[in-house]
Amino acid sequence: MHNIDIKKTAIETLELEANAVQNLTQLIDYDFVQVVEHILALKGRVIVTGIGKSAIIAQKIVATFNSTGTPAIFMHAADAIHGDLGIIQDDDFVIALSKSGNTPEIKVLVPFLKQKGNVLVALVGNLNSFLAQNADFILNTTVAREACPNNLAPTTSTTAQLAMGDAIAVSLQTCRQFSDQDFAKYHPGGALGKQLYLKVKNLSDSNGKPEVSFDAKIRDLIITITKHRLGATAVIKDAQVIGIITDGDVRRMLEKHEDLSSLRAQDIMSKAPKTIEREALAVDALHKMRENNISQLVVMQDNHYHGIIHLQDLLKEGII
Repeated sequence: MHNIDIKKTAIETLELEANAVQNLTQLIDYDFVQVVEHILALKGRVIVTGIGKSAIIAQKIVATFNSTGTPAIFMHAADAIHGDLGIIQDDDFVIALSKSGNTPEIKVLVPFLKQKGNVLVALVGNLNSFLAQNADFILNTTVAREACPNNLAPTTSTTAQLAMGDAIAVSLQTCRQFSDQDFAKYHPGGALGKQLYLKVKNLSDSNGKPEVSFDAKIRDLIITITKHRLGATAVIKDAQVIGIITDGDVRRMLEKHEDLSSLRAQDIMSKAPKTIEREALAVDALHKMRENNISQLVVMQDNHYHGIIHLQDLLKEGII
């Protein structure tokens, strides 16, 4: 197969899937609004179920719901009819995913859901199916065809299901005014969450406070920089930070001067060092370093020196 044919196939696949998602905009109706409003008023959880590839998409929808403030549980349709129906409580809201809406597992599962009295949503690609006819609400994810050359393997249909799930989740976020701080509560261990809650002090406080007097000898300042392993030290005069000396400053000093005996910290320091507040977000420290093309910031609180934060501190936490 020639490269041009591979590219053509890939482009056609993406175009088919993009069109499938675009066509969903014409299928957002009053049922969609009702589904979102029901979930907003829900006392229980959202149970999302499916079989085959739809089950995989259902798991992703559940993950998105949970991470954006909507309690959700995945229930495999096959497992449900073999004992897992006990997952569903009286106040739960059920969304069933199926392209055909006529799979054997769905046909067995639906009557039990109706018997329990839970609200049932069909996220389905066949409006004449058993699932659609027995659902309280229908989210239409009909696609013209699969991207698969044989029109068999779920491709555009599962893409449409995924996009519809995202549309529900984002609508719920918007209605709840789900903020970045809310998002951080559900992602405390991930890089995204850390950007929203990790503060400068959480990193800099463990670094110590490298500092030298403005009249410190070169030997003393090199020892200080080496001891703290931050590549820099603050220069202090009258209890105030008046400058910073970095590894780069030391190297430039060695290039310019042969006799170091008369040099003092104030002679080689960079004046007016870039600073950041101890209570600021760590990600703000990263932005400031990038803007100024530097690797360290002097950490301050109420005009008092509290230490140094280094670029490596941020990288170790995955803030990049």
